[in-house]
Amino acid sequence: MNTTYTSARSTDADTIELLISGDEAVFEKVFKSYFKALHAYAFTILKEDEIAEEMVQVVFMKIWEKKEGLSIQTSLKAYLYRSVYNESINYLKHQKVKLKYKTHAAHQMKHETDNASNQVQHQELEDRLHKALNELPEGCRTIFQLSRFEELKYQEIADKLQISIKTVENQMGKALKILRLKLVDFLPSLLFVLLVC
Repeated sequence: MNTTYTSARSTDADTIELLISGDEAVFEKVFKSYFKALHAYAFTILKEDEIAEEMVQVVFMKIWEKKEGLSIQTSLKAYLYRSVYNESINYLKHQKVKLKYKTHAAHQMKHETDNASNQVQHQELEDRLHKALNELPEGCRTIFQLSRFEELKYQEIADKLQISIKTVENQMGKALKILRLKLVDFLPSLLFVLLVC
């Protein structure tokens, strides 16, 4: 058997044992020996220098905090690389979930804002329409309401009010003209009300 290999494994086992026992000097030595290489490895996964550094520090922090329960079946080097890999992948997964949530939350907020905005606009439209109707001359208002809200035909309105169909047409034309002027800001939304039959 290769004595150098046996010696290396023996040294590795001793280092792990000293780590588990909480030897600060050994912990610091391992940290300094592997940090640069582990940082470079984490960077290849994460593509961000500071995050890569943070992941390596997290791995060493966990080793120190859980040293009594540490179980290293492989070489120390393999264990460290595997730990950095796992920590980096978990970080990326977490970022992906966070991004998904943020996107969903932003979409939800936009949807709610749009709904609230539409409700406000709709309420303002109703208020303005109500005010504009009240300002119409009484004859115009009555004919307009019978036509648009009770959906009566011009002939039915003429019969109901005992006036000529020509008068109904003239009064509707007048009402529509006044309302278009007063509600010019809301015209797209009001087309269903203001379109001439």
